[in-house]
Amino acid sequence: MSGKPKVHFQALQIANEQRNAYGLRYNDYERYRKHCYNRTHRLRSTLKMTYGRGREFKKLPPINLDNIKDGHLQLLLFETERAWAHSQELHQESLKLAATAKTAKGAAAEDAQKKSSSSRKHAGRRMRRSIHWATQLLSHCQALYAQGRLSAEDLAQVTTYTLILNGRLLRQRYDFEDALIQLCVARNMLDALAGAATTSREQALAIAFADEIGPEIRHCAHELRREKAYDVDAVVAEVAPRHRNALVQDCDAILSQLGKESGGAAEERGKLKELLWEGEPVPIRNPELVDVLLKVQDAEEKLTQAKKAEEKGSDPQAADAEKGKSARGARAKRGGVASYDAILLALSEAEDVSRKLVEAQKMSGTTAAAGTRDVHFVHAYIVYQLLSRRVQRDILLMSTLLHQLQAAQKSHSGHSKARKVQVDVRLYPAIVKLLDSVLQSLEQMRTLTIVDESPDLASAVDARLAFTKARRCYYLALCYAPLKKYAETLSLTQHASIHLRECRSMLEGMIETDPINNGNPAFYPLTLADLDKLNEELALDSTAFKNDWFAYNGGALDAESSKTYKKPLFFDIALNYINLDMDRLQERAGKAPAPAQVTVAAPVPQQAVEKKSATSRAKVEEIERAATPEPSAQARGGLSSLLGGWWGRR
Repeated sequence: MSGKPKVHFQALQIANEQRNAYGLRYNDYERYRKHCYNRTHRLRSTLKMTYGRGREFKKLPPINLDNIKDGHLQLLLFETERAWAHSQELHQESLKLAATAKTAKGAAAEDAQKKSSSSRKHAGRRMRRSIHWATQLLSHCQALYAQGRLSAEDLAQVTTYTLILNGRLLRQRYDFEDALIQLCVARNMLDALAGAATTSREQALAIAFADEIGPEIRHCAHELRREKAYDVDAVVAEVAPRHRNALVQDCDAILSQLGKESGGAAEERGKLKELLWEGEPVPIRNPELVDVLLKVQDAEEKLTQAKKAEEKGSDPQAADAEKGKSARGARAKRGGVASYDAILLALSEAEDVSRKLVEAQKMSGTTAAAGTRDVHFVHAYIVYQLLSRRVQRDILLMSTLLHQLQAAQKSHSGHSKARKVQVDVRLYPAIVKLLDSVLQSLEQMRTLTIVDESPDLASAVDARLAFTKARRCYYLALCYAPLKKYAETLSLTQHASIHLRECRSMLEGMIETDPINNGNPAFYPLTLADLDKLNEELALDSTAFKNDWFAYNGGALDAESSKTYKKPLFFDIALNYINLDMDRLQERAGKAPAPAQVTVAAPVPQQAVEKKSATSRAKVEEIERAATPEPSAQARGGLSSLLGGWWGRR
């Protein structure tokens, strides 16, 4: 016995993987039947178990247990699956023909009814053929288990697989009592397999098959008029213990051996931690989901380790210089950003798998019971985790970009113009783009059903949406300021103040019970101190922008007005309405006018002197003329004054 090799064969796992991969996720039985045909052909060629070539038929000898391999067991399993898929395909065809017969009339209805009956009978024959192959598979596995070459878990899976097929055949024959017994025993063994599973994937596999036969058990119990037929667990607990030893040879011994094999063999690496949402567990009842969520769990552990290493590396050392600290901090933040790639990739894969499961459930038409958390809930939960991690990554990346600017501001804090630090022109546009990504993630998160059904969480997401919009307006204003577009800059700062007030009104009432701040992870922590800090920055920068705008072009909206020189307003008023003594002003300023030098001029003809004196008198009169003479009010009356006022006449 020790010289014979052991056989490892898990029927339920192979059947589940092949069904999901080759069409049965969307109820495409024809595709799966063709796949099983190709698979059996390859296995027969590999095992040299063909029926001959051409028209020559060669009967196969019985399989020798001494030389049996897992390939022989797979051959029997795929023959069973092929016949079962063909029976389901014919059954669907018979239902379509029966529906056609009800709508058609005359000879067409009779022809459709005959074809429907023929397809139904053919489906029954193929179902019996599948049970024939499954019985052969079970007999070989029992013989291998008796020799000690097959584990109790593998035998329990094959036994459960055969019981499910028998129960379905009996239910199709309307033998609901025997079908209920077969299915209840199969469900009982699936529960035992789930309890003895060493990994979360094996547990989810057993739970998936148990969920698949649950509606069939409920239907059989309802047809038998049993009380509380809706309670599948109670029906199974009542029926299975009385009949399992009669249907399964040494069932109790197999289950006890199954418990011994699994005791102490649990693998913590393959165990999925319990996922909680609002204090209640999230049901993971599909093996594919378990695989991808295990990747997410590993990525989260690596991220946690990276954060711990960053915290240790950021501890201040007395001998380190300030410049060295900032450089290490920037490198640590960049490493933290890179560590999010693995978890985002794993969550994206989990979202893709859960979305396919949701689509498959919609196509099959099955719905979960009211109040239960089905695959739709799991998909929404995974999308929420993906969006939260994406927001967390973007916020960390934003803080990494601002780290260099903060270090430069600290170094210039001793100067009087600390705000005029040279900033890379690409910095603020990059931050605005990151804030756009955060806004997109938060808006998508707000539309999720699990967020909409929780008022506190919905308010917390809305508050972060308003705060992110305020930050986006602020940094967008910083993008416009270097371009001298002060009108746009001040308008954006006003919008940011409005968003801040909106955020404060939503956050003040729930700051103690904020589900995001108290969650794990707290992907977007937000407190009233953060709002106060941003409000203070907005107030300071808004005043600075107004001063810069006035110094640039006096607060004019037209940018072209700054290119031409304009006299200041004070001097415009003073020179037009006040007669200034410029000589006296220059004397008080210490700039006394130089005395005029007297020169002896040559004699000029009398006629030229008269012309010159006349010209100078005209200039003096022009200078002494008032710049803005007061209009004389003339008293007018009658109809002419009224109409003149309408048409602007004087």
